[in-house]
Amino acid sequence: MRKISLDELSIFQTVAIEGGILRASEKLGRVPSNVTKRVKQLEDHLGVKLFRRQGRGIELTEEGRALLKYAGQILHLADEIEHEFRQEITGRILRLGALESAASVKLPPYLSEFHTRFPGATIELQTGTTDALLRLIDNNSIEAAFISEPFQAENVNSREVFEEELELIAPKGVLNLADVAALGRKTVVAFPQGCSYRKRLISWLQELQVIPERFMELGSYHAIVACVTAGTGISIVPKGVLDNAVSSTLIERFPMPAGFSRNKTHLVWRGEPSRSLKEFMGMLKVAS
Repeated sequence: MRKISLDELSIFQTVAIEGGILRASEKLGRVPSNVTKRVKQLEDHLGVKLFRRQGRGIELTEEGRALLKYAGQILHLADEIEHEFRQEITGRILRLGALESAASVKLPPYLSEFHTRFPGATIELQTGTTDALLRLIDNNSIEAAFISEPFQAENVNSREVFEEELELIAPKGVLNLADVAALGRKTVVAFPQGCSYRKRLISWLQELQVIPERFMELGSYHAIVACVTAGTGISIVPKGVLDNAVSSTLIERFPMPAGFSRNKTHLVWRGEPSRSLKEFMGMLKVAS
């Protein structure tokens, strides 16, 4: 007799994605004790530990990571079965991932159009680096993601949707691009490992035979631009982000050289897209 319920899998998936019982309980609208009880029931049914303590938080065990992938597949399929037979988008949840630059500059018009056309549907958008978003697709935590070149992923469908122009930014009056050696003495301010734009900047510096002395890793373009403004170092940022940044007039902007200045954003997904994703894809303009 089957003992695992979809509700238990959904609660487990939320705890794993949110990284803790308290955040998951807030997301689910349940009391923490109920969430803890349901996770414990699932562990008892399977006979394994799904989480372990890590400092003040929790992290997935090896068995937990394996279950997260299955849970995503099962829950996604359950949603598709329910809505396929109802033949409607109302009530569906479309889970997408995106780079912060795409989420803040490129996607808002399409999100607005989708909500206007399908007011009963919901889009959940999660931001992250290219590598992090690919892992979320692999775990079926999201259905599709807007990621940037370069990326490596197996068994994914890919469609070019946007093109970004990248610019090098630095504090005013401190950078002379003719002084190549000086670039190596600058701190690179960037997103954590896995960011495609960071990879592109490093590739350019390697071509110049320059190795940065230090990296400062931040989680948002607002913070990156603010640190560069304060004189911390240099960074690479999409032009569209800079055009909308309040402090962009307080920095110097340099065009990246040919071969590094243009970067394409792809929408990637696995398998047959859901009806919601097909509708959303139909709104996107090709590589604009």
